Amino acid sequence: MIIAIDGPAASGKGTLGKRIAAYYGLAHLDTGKLYRAVARATLALGKSPTDASAALIAAKALDLGTLADPGLMDGKLGEAASIVASHPEVREALLAYQRAFARRKPGAVLDGRDIGTVICPDADVKLFVTAAPEERARRRYRELREAGNGISEAEVLADIRRRDERDKNRATAPLAQAQDAVLLDTTNLDIDAAFKAAIDLVDAAMGPAGQAG
Repeated sequence: MIIAIDGPAASGKGTLGKRIAAYYGLAHLDTGKLYRAVARATLALGKSPTDASAALIAAKALDLGTLADPGLMDGKLGEAASIVASHPEVREALLAYQRAFARRKPGAVLDGRDIGTVICPDADVKLFVTAAPEERARRRYRELREAGNGISEAEVLADIRRRDERDKNRATAPLAQAQDAVLLDTTNLDIDAAFKAAIDLVDAAMGPAGQAG
């Protein structure tokens, strides 16, 4: 079983993806961490995330063992990750790994921005998780504040709006809801309510016999 979860930054898709995977006993991949890792490696080379050639070198040499590093969630990497993710050659370099991960037995949950449209267009279940930009900014701001980051909520909102614009309008694999994806708006839901809603949607999509219907 493959469950594809897409959505914009701070919509809750990563947390939901992890909990859904644990619930069904599936592997989980937060594909955003791939781009964060590439962004960090690009910066470590002394290059700008806008440098497509440098980002591609970083992507091809990516150590997948670093994906568990909590440092990848540093707020400063979000913008850089969004920039490197806009390079078609970088997305192509990471495509095979994501698809191979999805084919794991007994299945996998992948969350990102193009899972249901590009990475796993034949996924058994597709969810598109979203929330109002202001609510997403409040969530990310709380996370960053708890981590000791001094950024303001207004700065977080501006960053989210920039990332939304870039993700939706990039030429390759833009953020979009797949035609057969189910929309889950978490604006007015806490994580427990959002998780319950997601499980209900997945169960309904899989049908009583455990098959996508």
